[in-house]
Amino acid sequence: MTVTIGVIGGGQLARMMIPPAIHLGLNISVLAEVEGSSAARAADAVGDYRDPETVYAFAETVDVVTFDHEHVPNEILLELERRGKQVHPRPGALQYAQDKILMREKLAALGVPIPAWIATSNPDELSSFIAEHGGSAVVKTARGGYDGKGVRVVDTAAEVNDWFDGLAEGERLLVEEKVNFVRELSQLVARRPSGEMRSWPVVETVQKDGVCAEVIAPAPVANATTLATAAQIGHTVAEGVSVTGVLAVEMFETTDGRVLVNELAMRPHNSGHVTIEGSVTSQFEQHLRAVADLPLGSPAMTAPVAVMVNVLGGPPEGTMSLRYPEVLSQYPNAKVHSYDKTPRPGRKVGHVTVTGDSLPEVRGEANACAAAFL
Repeated sequence: MTVTIGVIGGGQLARMMIPPAIHLGLNISVLAEVEGSSAARAADAVGDYRDPETVYAFAETVDVVTFDHEHVPNEILLELERRGKQVHPRPGALQYAQDKILMREKLAALGVPIPAWIATSNPDELSSFIAEHGGSAVVKTARGGYDGKGVRVVDTAAEVNDWFDGLAEGERLLVEEKVNFVRELSQLVARRPSGEMRSWPVVETVQKDGVCAEVIAPAPVANATTLATAAQIGHTVAEGVSVTGVLAVEMFETTDGRVLVNELAMRPHNSGHVTIEGSVTSQFEQHLRAVADLPLGSPAMTAPVAVMVNVLGGPPEGTMSLRYPEVLSQYPNAKVHSYDKTPRPGRKVGHVTVTGDSLPEVRGEANACAAAFL
Protein backbone atom coordinates (compact mmCIF):
# COMPACT_ATOMS: atom_id res chain seq x y z
CA MET A 1 0.00 0.00 0.00
CA THR A 2 1.37 3.44 -0.93
CA VAL A 3 2.40 5.55 2.05
CA THR A 4 1.33 9.19 2.18
CA ILE A 5 3.82 11.52 3.85
CA GLY A 6 2.27 14.69 5.27
CA VAL A 7 4.59 17.70 5.53
CA ILE A 8 3.61 20.60 7.78
CA GLY A 9 4.97 23.81 6.26
CA GLY A 10 4.98 24.88 2.64
CA GLY A 11 8.48 26.30 2.25
CA GLN A 12 11.38 25.31 0.02
CA LEU A 13 12.24 22.28 2.15
CA ALA A 14 8.82 20.76 1.51
CA ARG A 15 9.17 21.73 -2.16
CA MET A 16 12.44 19.81 -2.47
CA MET A 17 10.88 16.70 -0.90
CA ILE A 18 8.45 16.41 -3.81
CA PRO A 19 10.80 15.00 -6.53
CA PRO A 20 12.26 12.18 -4.38
CA ALA A 21 8.76 11.30 -3.15
CA ILE A 22 7.70 10.87 -6.76
CA HIS A 23 10.77 8.76 -7.52
CA LEU A 24 10.14 6.51 -4.51
CA GLY A 25 6.45 6.14 -5.34
CA LEU A 26 5.42 7.84 -2.11
CA ASN A 27 2.47 10.19 -1.94
CA ILE A 28 3.29 13.59 -0.45
CA SER A 29 0.81 16.10 0.91
CA VAL A 30 1.65 19.55 2.30
CA LEU A 31 -0.11 21.73 4.85
CA ALA A 32 0.97 25.17 3.62
CA GLU A 33 0.66 28.41 5.55
CA VAL A 34 -0.57 30.43 2.58
CA GLU A 35 -1.74 30.00 -0.99
CA GLY A 36 1.06 30.11 -3.55
CA SER A 37 3.74 28.72 -1.24
CA SER A 38 7.00 27.22 -2.52
CA ALA A 39 5.51 23.73 -2.13
CA ALA A 40 2.24 24.67 -3.86
CA ARG A 41 2.49 21.64 -6.17
CA ALA A 42 1.74 19.34 -3.22
CA ALA A 43 -0.21 21.74 -1.00
CA ASP A 44 -3.43 19.82 -0.46
CA ALA A 45 -4.34 22.01 2.52
CA VAL A 46 -3.75 25.61 3.54
CA GLY A 47 -4.05 26.69 7.15
CA ASP A 48 -2.45 27.74 10.40
CA TYR A 49 -0.08 25.10 11.78
CA ARG A 50 -0.65 26.61 15.25
CA ASP A 51 -4.36 25.78 15.13
CA PRO A 52 -4.97 22.32 16.64
CA GLU A 53 -8.05 21.45 14.59
CA THR A 54 -6.33 22.40 11.33
CA VAL A 55 -3.40 20.11 12.11
CA TYR A 56 -5.60 17.26 13.35
CA ALA A 57 -7.73 17.39 10.19
CA PHE A 58 -4.64 17.38 7.97
CA ALA A 59 -3.09 14.47 9.89
CA GLU A 60 -6.19 12.35 9.24
CA THR A 61 -5.46 12.50 5.50
CA VAL A 62 -1.89 11.13 5.73
CA ASP A 63 -0.02 8.14 7.17
CA VAL A 64 3.05 9.91 8.57
CA VAL A 65 3.49 13.52 9.66
CA THR A 66 6.82 15.32 9.25
CA PHE A 67 7.95 18.93 8.96
CA ASP A 68 9.33 21.75 6.83
CA HIS A 69 10.07 23.69 10.05
CA GLU A 70 10.11 23.15 13.83
CA HIS A 71 7.44 25.65 14.86
CA VAL A 72 4.34 23.46 15.33
CA PRO A 73 3.39 23.64 19.03
CA ASN A 74 4.57 20.51 20.80
CA GLU A 75 1.25 19.98 22.59
CA ILE A 76 -0.47 19.59 19.21
CA LEU A 77 2.02 16.93 18.17
CA LEU A 78 1.67 15.09 21.46
CA GLU A 79 -2.09 14.95 20.89
CA LEU A 80 -1.51 13.54 17.41
CA GLU A 81 0.53 10.74 18.97
CA ARG A 82 -2.20 10.12 21.52
CA ARG A 83 -4.57 9.74 18.57
CA GLY A 84 -2.32 7.07 17.09
CA LYS A 85 -0.70 9.12 14.33
CA GLN A 86 2.94 8.60 13.36
CA VAL A 87 4.90 11.81 13.88
CA HIS A 88 8.59 11.99 12.82
CA PRO A 89 10.61 13.35 14.43
CA ARG A 90 8.57 12.59 17.52
CA PRO A 91 7.61 15.46 19.85
CA GLY A 92 10.04 14.23 22.49
CA ALA A 93 12.92 14.77 20.05
CA LEU A 94 11.60 17.84 18.26
CA GLN A 95 11.37 19.82 21.50
CA TYR A 96 15.17 20.12 21.53
CA ALA A 97 15.11 21.92 18.17
CA GLN A 98 12.16 24.09 19.24
CA ASP A 99 13.64 25.38 22.50
CA LYS A 100 17.30 26.38 22.62
CA ILE A 101 17.47 26.14 26.41
CA LEU A 102 16.12 22.59 26.38
CA MET A 103 18.64 21.86 23.62
CA ARG A 104 21.56 23.11 25.72
CA GLU A 105 20.37 21.13 28.75
CA LYS A 106 20.07 17.95 26.68
CA LEU A 107 23.44 18.38 24.97
CA ALA A 108 25.09 18.95 28.34
CA ALA A 109 23.45 15.79 29.69
CA LEU A 110 24.75 13.84 26.66
CA GLY A 111 28.29 15.08 27.31
CA VAL A 112 28.47 16.80 23.91
CA PRO A 113 30.96 19.71 23.73
CA ILE A 114 29.12 23.06 23.78
CA PRO A 115 29.95 26.69 24.56
CA ALA A 116 29.65 27.94 28.14
CA TRP A 117 26.07 29.08 28.73
CA ILE A 118 23.39 30.13 31.17
CA ALA A 119 19.64 30.64 30.95
CA THR A 120 18.42 33.78 32.67
CA SER A 121 15.69 36.37 32.99
CA ASN A 122 17.92 38.59 35.13
CA PRO A 123 19.99 41.42 33.55
CA ASP A 124 22.44 41.30 36.45
CA GLU A 125 23.19 37.63 35.72
CA LEU A 126 23.83 38.53 32.09
CA SER A 127 26.19 41.32 33.15
CA SER A 128 28.12 38.91 35.35
CA PHE A 129 28.35 36.36 32.51
CA ILE A 130 29.67 39.04 30.14
CA ALA A 131 32.31 40.08 32.65
CA GLU A 132 33.40 36.46 33.16
CA HIS A 133 33.64 35.69 29.43
CA GLY A 134 35.79 38.34 27.85
CA GLY A 135 33.42 41.30 27.83
CA SER A 136 30.83 40.04 25.36
CA ALA A 137 28.23 37.31 24.95
CA VAL A 138 25.73 35.90 22.47
CA VAL A 139 22.11 36.23 23.60
CA LYS A 140 19.35 34.20 21.97
CA THR A 141 15.61 33.96 22.35
CA ALA A 142 14.77 30.43 23.41
CA ARG A 143 12.17 29.95 20.67
CA GLY A 144 11.41 31.13 17.18
CA GLY A 145 14.80 32.36 15.95
CA TYR A 146 16.28 31.39 12.58
CA ASP A 147 18.70 32.78 9.96
CA GLY A 148 20.22 35.19 12.48
CA LYS A 149 16.86 36.34 13.87
CA GLY A 150 16.53 36.15 17.66
CA VAL A 151 20.31 36.39 18.09
CA ARG A 152 22.35 39.35 19.34
CA VAL A 153 26.01 39.74 20.19
CA VAL A 154 26.16 42.13 23.14
CA ASP A 155 28.69 43.90 25.34
CA THR A 156 26.15 45.05 27.93
CA ALA A 157 22.89 43.70 29.34
CA ALA A 158 21.15 46.92 28.32
CA GLU A 159 21.40 45.85 24.67
CA VAL A 160 18.67 43.24 25.25
CA ASN A 161 16.51 45.18 27.71
CA ASP A 162 13.63 44.96 25.23
CA TRP A 163 13.90 41.17 25.26
CA PHE A 164 13.97 41.05 29.05
CA ASP A 165 10.94 43.35 29.20
CA GLY A 166 9.06 41.11 26.77
CA LEU A 167 9.61 37.84 28.64
CA ALA A 168 6.47 36.12 29.89
CA GLU A 169 6.24 34.49 33.32
CA GLY A 170 8.82 31.69 33.53
CA GLU A 171 10.54 32.54 30.22
CA ARG A 172 14.31 32.99 29.99
CA LEU A 173 16.94 34.02 27.48
CA LEU A 174 19.83 31.78 26.46
CA VAL A 175 23.24 33.37 27.01
CA GLU A 176 26.37 31.83 25.50
CA GLU A 177 30.04 32.66 25.36
CA LYS A 178 31.17 34.30 22.15
CA VAL A 179 33.25 31.54 20.61
CA ASN A 180 36.48 32.28 18.77
CA PHE A 181 36.15 30.04 15.75
CA VAL A 182 37.93 29.58 12.46
CA ARG A 183 34.89 28.29 10.62
CA GLU A 184 31.46 26.73 10.96
CA LEU A 185 30.78 23.08 10.19
CA SER A 186 27.65 21.01 9.77
CA GLN A 187 27.20 17.28 10.25
CA LEU A 188 24.06 15.75 8.77
CA VAL A 189 22.79 12.41 10.06
CA ALA A 190 19.72 10.43 9.07
CA ARG A 191 18.11 7.93 11.45
CA ARG A 192 15.08 5.69 10.99
CA PRO A 193 12.84 4.30 13.78
CA SER A 194 14.73 0.99 13.79
CA GLY A 195 17.92 2.86 14.71
CA GLU A 196 19.73 2.56 11.38
CA MET A 197 21.84 5.68 10.79
CA ARG A 198 23.80 7.15 7.89
CA SER A 199 26.01 10.26 7.92
CA TRP A 200 27.09 12.52 5.09
CA PRO A 201 30.61 13.97 5.00
CA VAL A 202 30.97 16.99 7.26
CA VAL A 203 30.63 20.27 5.35
CA GLU A 204 31.83 23.82 5.88
CA THR A 205 29.21 26.56 5.93
CA VAL A 206 29.89 30.22 5.18
CA GLN A 207 27.52 32.76 6.73
CA LYS A 208 26.57 36.22 5.46
CA ASP A 209 24.69 38.54 7.83
CA GLY A 210 23.62 35.56 9.92
CA VAL A 211 22.32 33.60 6.91
CA CYS A 212 23.97 30.59 5.30
CA ALA A 213 25.45 31.79 2.00
CA GLU A 214 27.65 28.89 0.89
CA VAL A 215 28.26 25.21 1.68
CA ILE A 216 31.43 23.35 0.74
CA ALA A 217 31.46 19.54 0.70
CA PRO A 218 33.49 17.96 2.07
CA ALA A 219 34.83 20.52 4.54
CA PRO A 220 38.24 21.42 3.08
CA VAL A 221 41.51 21.03 4.95
CA ALA A 222 39.82 19.12 7.76
CA ASN A 223 42.03 16.77 9.73
CA ALA A 224 40.93 13.26 10.57
CA THR A 225 40.35 14.11 14.22
CA THR A 226 37.95 16.94 13.35
CA LEU A 227 36.01 14.72 10.95
CA ALA A 228 35.79 11.88 13.45
CA THR A 229 34.73 14.24 16.23
CA ALA A 230 31.98 15.79 14.10
CA ALA A 231 30.67 12.39 13.03
CA GLN A 232 30.67 11.09 16.61
CA ILE A 233 28.84 14.18 17.85
CA GLY A 234 26.18 13.70 15.17
CA HIS A 235 25.63 10.06 16.10
CA THR A 236 25.61 10.81 19.83
CA VAL A 237 22.94 13.48 19.41
CA ALA A 238 20.83 11.42 16.99
CA GLU A 239 20.80 8.44 19.34
CA GLY A 240 20.53 10.56 22.48
CA VAL A 241 17.32 12.29 21.39
CA SER A 242 15.99 9.31 19.34
CA VAL A 243 15.46 11.47 16.28
CA THR A 244 13.76 10.10 13.18
CA GLY A 245 14.60 11.71 9.85
CA VAL A 246 17.41 14.11 9.01
CA LEU A 247 19.28 15.85 11.83
CA ALA A 248 21.65 18.75 11.19
CA VAL A 249 24.20 19.50 13.89
CA GLU A 250 25.78 22.91 13.33
CA MET A 251 29.19 23.31 14.93
CA PHE A 252 32.07 25.69 15.48
CA GLU A 253 35.66 24.65 14.80
CA THR A 254 37.48 26.81 17.33
CA THR A 255 40.84 28.52 17.08
CA ASP A 256 42.24 26.05 19.61
CA GLY A 257 41.09 22.99 17.64
CA ARG A 258 37.89 22.09 19.48
CA VAL A 259 34.53 21.29 17.90
CA LEU A 260 31.53 22.80 19.75
CA VAL A 261 27.84 22.32 18.94
CA ASN A 262 26.01 25.53 18.09
CA GLU A 263 22.50 24.57 16.89
CA LEU A 264 20.31 21.59 15.99
CA ALA A 265 17.73 21.21 13.23
CA MET A 266 15.52 18.11 12.97
CA ARG A 267 14.52 18.29 9.32
CA PRO A 268 16.33 18.74 6.02
CA HIS A 269 18.65 21.70 6.39
CA ASN A 270 20.23 24.41 4.25
CA SER A 271 23.65 22.86 4.76
CA GLY A 272 22.34 19.68 3.13
CA HIS A 273 21.03 21.18 -0.12
CA VAL A 274 24.42 20.34 -1.62
CA THR A 275 23.51 16.64 -1.32
CA ILE A 276 20.90 16.84 -4.10
CA GLU A 277 23.61 16.69 -6.75
CA GLY A 278 26.58 16.04 -4.48
CA SER A 279 25.52 12.74 -2.90
CA VAL A 280 24.19 9.39 -4.02
CA THR A 281 21.22 9.94 -1.71
CA SER A 282 20.06 13.49 -1.06
CA GLN A 283 18.97 14.67 2.37
CA PHE A 284 15.41 14.99 1.04
CA GLU A 285 15.20 11.42 -0.21
CA GLN A 286 16.88 10.17 2.97
CA HIS A 287 14.43 12.07 5.16
CA LEU A 288 11.49 10.47 3.37
CA ARG A 289 13.08 7.04 3.62
CA ALA A 290 13.65 7.54 7.32
CA VAL A 291 10.18 8.79 8.26
CA ALA A 292 8.62 6.00 6.17
CA ASP A 293 10.97 3.51 7.92
CA LEU A 294 12.57 2.41 4.65
CA PRO A 295 16.22 1.30 4.37
CA LEU A 296 18.52 4.30 4.12
CA GLY A 297 20.53 5.09 0.99
CA SER A 298 24.23 5.74 0.52
CA PRO A 299 25.41 9.22 1.58
CA ALA A 300 28.62 8.91 -0.47
CA MET A 301 29.61 11.86 -2.62
CA THR A 302 29.14 11.73 -6.38
CA ALA A 303 32.25 13.87 -7.05
CA PRO A 304 35.34 14.87 -5.09
CA VAL A 305 33.95 18.38 -4.47
CA ALA A 306 30.49 19.96 -4.36
CA VAL A 307 29.63 23.59 -3.58
CA MET A 308 26.17 25.05 -2.97
CA VAL A 309 25.58 28.82 -3.00
CA ASN A 310 22.30 30.39 -1.93
CA VAL A 311 20.67 33.01 -4.13
CA LEU A 312 19.96 35.64 -1.49
CA GLY A 313 17.54 38.44 -2.32
CA GLY A 314 17.13 37.63 -5.99
CA PRO A 315 17.04 40.01 -8.96
CA PRO A 316 15.97 43.61 -8.34
CA GLU A 317 13.18 43.17 -10.88
CA GLY A 318 11.29 40.03 -11.91
CA THR A 319 12.13 36.50 -10.83
CA MET A 320 15.03 34.07 -11.24
CA SER A 321 13.41 32.44 -14.27
CA LEU A 322 13.68 35.65 -16.31
CA ARG A 323 17.46 35.29 -16.07
CA TYR A 324 17.48 31.65 -17.26
CA PRO A 325 18.33 32.21 -20.96
CA GLU A 326 21.49 34.11 -20.06
CA VAL A 327 22.56 32.30 -16.89
CA LEU A 328 21.89 28.70 -17.92
CA SER A 329 23.78 29.15 -21.19
CA GLN A 330 26.74 30.75 -19.41
CA TYR A 331 26.95 28.11 -16.64
CA PRO A 332 25.94 24.75 -18.16
CA ASN A 333 27.59 22.76 -15.34
CA ALA A 334 25.57 24.47 -12.61
CA LYS A 335 22.37 23.01 -11.21
CA VAL A 336 19.89 25.79 -10.52
CA HIS A 337 17.06 25.46 -8.00
CA SER A 338 14.35 28.12 -7.82
CA TYR A 339 12.06 28.26 -4.79
CA ASP A 340 9.39 30.20 -6.69
CA LYS A 341 9.58 33.04 -4.18
CA THR A 342 9.17 36.76 -4.72
CA PRO A 343 12.60 38.41 -4.39
CA ARG A 344 13.32 40.66 -1.43
CA PRO A 345 16.56 41.65 0.36
CA GLY A 346 18.15 38.77 2.27
CA ARG A 347 15.50 36.22 1.30
CA LYS A 348 16.55 32.76 0.10
CA VAL A 349 14.93 32.54 -3.32
CA GLY A 350 16.97 29.64 -4.68
CA HIS A 351 20.35 27.98 -4.77
CA VAL A 352 23.02 26.83 -7.20
CA THR A 353 25.19 23.70 -6.94
CA VAL A 354 28.30 22.76 -8.91
CA THR A 355 30.26 19.51 -8.57
CA GLY A 356 33.71 18.61 -9.87
CA ASP A 357 37.33 17.81 -9.07
CA SER A 358 38.87 21.21 -8.27
CA LEU A 359 37.60 23.20 -5.29
CA PRO A 360 38.73 26.62 -6.63
CA GLU A 361 37.05 25.98 -10.00
CA VAL A 362 33.85 24.52 -8.55
CA ARG A 363 33.55 27.23 -5.92
CA GLY A 364 34.22 30.00 -8.41
CA GLU A 365 31.61 28.74 -10.86
CA ALA A 366 28.95 28.23 -8.19
CA ASN A 367 29.43 31.73 -6.78
CA ALA A 368 29.50 33.33 -10.22
CA CYS A 369 26.33 31.54 -11.27
CA ALA A 370 24.47 32.54 -8.10
CA ALA A 371 25.65 36.16 -8.47
CA ALA A 372 24.28 36.25 -12.01
CA PHE A 373 20.76 36.04 -10.57
CA LEU A 374 21.24 39.19 -8.47
